[in-house]
Amino acid sequence: MKIAVGLSGGVDSAVAALLLKRDGHEVVGVTMKLWREGRYRGGPRDACFGPGEVADIAVAEKLAERLGIGYRVFDCSEAYETWVVERFRRERAAGHTPNPCVVCNRHLKFGLLPELAARAVDADWFATGHYARIVNRDGRLAVARAADRRKDQSYFLWDLSQEQLARVLFPLGTFTKTEVRAIAREAGLPMADKPDSQDFYSGDEQELLSLPEREGRIVSLSGETLGRHSGYWRYTVGQRRGLGVGGGEPFYVVRVDACRNEVVVGRRDEAVRTTFPVRSVRWMATEPTTGPIEGRVKIRSTGEAVTRAVWGKGVCRVPDGIFGVAPGQSAVLYDAETDVILCGGVIDDDGKDEGDDDDQISG
Repeated sequence: MKIAVGLSGGVDSAVAALLLKRDGHEVVGVTMKLWREGRYRGGPRDACFGPGEVADIAVAEKLAERLGIGYRVFDCSEAYETWVVERFRRERAAGHTPNPCVVCNRHLKFGLLPELAARAVDADWFATGHYARIVNRDGRLAVARAADRRKDQSYFLWDLSQEQLARVLFPLGTFTKTEVRAIAREAGLPMADKPDSQDFYSGDEQELLSLPEREGRIVSLSGETLGRHSGYWRYTVGQRRGLGVGGGEPFYVVRVDACRNEVVVGRRDEAVRTTFPVRSVRWMATEPTTGPIEGRVKIRSTGEAVTRAVWGKGVCRVPDGIFGVAPGQSAVLYDAETDVILCGGVIDDDGKDEGDDDDQISG
């Protein structure tokens, strides 16, 4: 069986390729080239998108040589600009907080890249170093949380289709990060102790937006002016730092109003919601339905899922409340007992689709 493995230059993808090679598979390393010199400045941070990509590709190429596997680089920069950067810019301009990793996974990492690998090297399967598992639940494929809860990346994979999941492997799903690093050290891999990449963009994200400063008001829920801002797109729901608004209990961003050019703030309890609309729903472990179904919902990559949520007819209800519900971010519903993703979607503010090509309910 020939397997294309997405190599990033980091320890996770390196060990994924190593394990598959040890299992006797024919492995080919593949990498997406996303950065184009001169389009953006970038910065010094280690990130998925930035000028540091050149060094990462060189590391991945040497790794492939060391493992005795083939290696190919595919220029996906234009597709990345269209699917990820332009959508990021559009969502932030609408006052939303987009999740570029989810979009990249669906359209590029598990979309375009496997297709290019299949055509170029005749790969049967595609594998990555993601910390997640794929399970079969009553004939439907679904992503489940990894054994390492601290490194679990299932949240970013909710928008993969049944067709995509049918050709994907996650070799690290049952390993912890500590175990993965130990395997890399034992094999003498130079990236064994390389720090994880945490950022989407290596520079200042404001550069990607290319929006001129636009002064506006920071207001209370009652409309009282509490401060000024230089661009509403610099703020996200749940944010506390950088508001420049003092007095008593801390203020948090409750809503970003792009139309009025206002950032609305309140106390922490005022940033808690018990219901919120969800669009562009992707069903995984269950067939598409209007619901209601119950599980545990997660609205950001960090932290644990909320204990109980009910999802139905494009609305997620959280009886005990949830803090910092930001339009544009992903809401992912997990089975409370098995940690399998039931469905996921994009948190909305008014129920209108901001250019996504999915129907409200899709499998």
